[in-house]
Amino acid sequence: MAIRDIFWTKGWILSLLLVMLAGSAWSAADSRSEEAAVAAQLDKFHKAASRADFDGYFSLFSKGGVFIGTDAKERWTVDEFKKFVKPYFSKGKGWTYVPRDRTIVIHGDVAWFDELLDNESYGECRGSGVLVKEDGQWKIAQYNLHFPVPNDVAKQITKIIKEHQADKE
Repeated sequence: MAIRDIFWTKGWILSLLLVMLAGSAWSAADSRSEEAAVAAQLDKFHKAASRADFDGYFSLFSKGGVFIGTDAKERWTVDEFKKFVKPYFSKGKGWTYVPRDRTIVIHGDVAWFDELLDNESYGECRGSGVLVKEDGQWKIAQYNLHFPVPNDVAKQITKIIKEHQADKE
């Protein structure tokens, strides 16, 4: 093999490696950008709820979006949730949940997340859910709000819930 062939081969391999590394860096940057976009949508969601901004709040849901509340009976489509929320927001009564820890995972046009939230009335809460890309925008397909229960009080809490449910029957 001639020296120029060796340099050409090594140069080609080096060029290929550089292209692969650059592609990986671009991919990581794209991923961070998408995570930032999802986080921004979730932040807008919480801010709109806090301001009782009906249109702003519901513009962030996907077409088939669902909100799952803290009560086992609270599974609302967007239209159902609008009916529930409207009387509160129309009086300027929203709710404030402040995110303090959030994890976002993205695969293509689907993102899922979980976040710890602070609320004046309920204390520590957790939100989790899924966002999908619709027309280039991340939209909330499902939001699930719940109260994390410490393991050492779980039996006491579930006993109270069972008693409450039995009283309703």
